Amino acid sequence: MTDPSSLRDSTQIVLPRSALEGVREELEDQYTVTVFEHEDALRIIGSPVVIKEVTRFLGRQGVNVP
Repeated sequence: MTDPSSLRDSTQIVLPRSALEGVREELEDQYTVTVFEHEDALRIIGSPVVIKEVTRFLGRQGVNVP
């Protein structure tokens, strides 16, 4: 049986709110994702394939993705 946390990790990225400053608009224009804002964090949700692409995109922009 698949561990739910591994599925969640492959479909979302959680970052500090300030991490997407200057790149959020480009991110949402280029990729089919949903960005949820929480008090102290942002949650980027998408398909596993898109999340991998977003991780690479953010890395190229200098955003550290845990």
